[in-house]
Amino acid sequence: MDTTQSLRTRRLSDFKTTLADRIIVIDGAGGTVFQDHALVEDNFRAERFSNTGIDLRGNYDILNLTQPSLVSSVHESYIKAGADIITTNTFSSTQIAQSEYQMDEHVQEMNYVGASLAYEVVRLAEERDGRVRWVAGSLGPTNKTASMASDVNNPGQRDVSFNELKSAYEMAALGLLEGGVDILLLETITDTLNAKAAIVGIENAKNKIGLAAEIAPLIISGTVIDQSGRTLSGQTLQAFWISLRHANAVAFGLNCSLGHSGMKRHIAELSRLIPVPTIAYPNAGLPNEFGEYDESPEEMSGALKEWAEESLLNIVGSCCGSNPEHTRAIVDAVRGLKPRPLVAENLSSLSLAGLDVLHI
Repeated sequence: MDTTQSLRTRRLSDFKTTLADRIIVIDGAGGTVFQDHALVEDNFRAERFSNTGIDLRGNYDILNLTQPSLVSSVHESYIKAGADIITTNTFSSTQIAQSEYQMDEHVQEMNYVGASLAYEVVRLAEERDGRVRWVAGSLGPTNKTASMASDVNNPGQRDVSFNELKSAYEMAALGLLEGGVDILLLETITDTLNAKAAIVGIENAKNKIGLAAEIAPLIISGTVIDQSGRTLSGQTLQAFWISLRHANAVAFGLNCSLGHSGMKRHIAELSRLIPVPTIAYPNAGLPNEFGEYDESPEEMSGALKEWAEESLLNIVGSCCGSNPEHTRAIVDAVRGLKPRPLVAENLSSLSLAGLDVLHI
């Protein structure tokens, strides 16, 4: 694949031009589509990991190595649905998350292959129809947090350190960057300190392979846990933004969270605050008593169309419980609608962020 810096610069320029011109649609959930295939343990293991001494079922990222054609077919289904951004199947491809499956030694390969699979699907689609699409390298939050105690009886106890997170994200980012991603998507952030470690790890990865800082820019997407609009680590949305604005994200917003009905007012708040494009990709509602998501493509796309009409969106899509039909409906719903105009940030005072914001 041709992932030279000049090509990446051109693709990034195309992305920024398109982002200013129209609402961009990011794809939906991969796990939902994988679950429709009713995969069994042998599908996850394949021959390569047939002798692994721990169950791999449910580790969808390992499918990059054991079922690559299936992963490619999921990407292709979102291409056919009209998605502009295809995300890699690497949400849990860090040493920290993969250690639960004893797959941590394969993390860099999982990311490289995951990026390569998505890039090839996008490249072939562009050859067919001439339309530029982009690959976003998914970096999930891991299953550990650096700022919250893991033992209520020991407030200082942490299951992971900043340096461990930094190293884990650096390795994941190396694989994604070498595999050809256009964007790095730091998503479903629950703990801002984890995100800060990821940002340092990503910078280190770019330096290691001699990639300019502006190439493969960040999209940062957090998650709020309730109607208070705070992240799991307790920050307000404004504090969350101020804590991470130094990363120069090309877009900033929310995913997962509360479904569209609970997320709207928080995206509206961000759209008033931040001087960069917004991104929003909510779940298909909230899980029912069986852990399933009931929101139809029509219901979700109708709501997101209202968001777009109210000038809240620059990038939009769907998260948990969604499938290519949700993406297809969203593409149709926002077609022809103008993206949110960017706002100027008030820099008249020094703004500091802890759980809340202090303006000096």
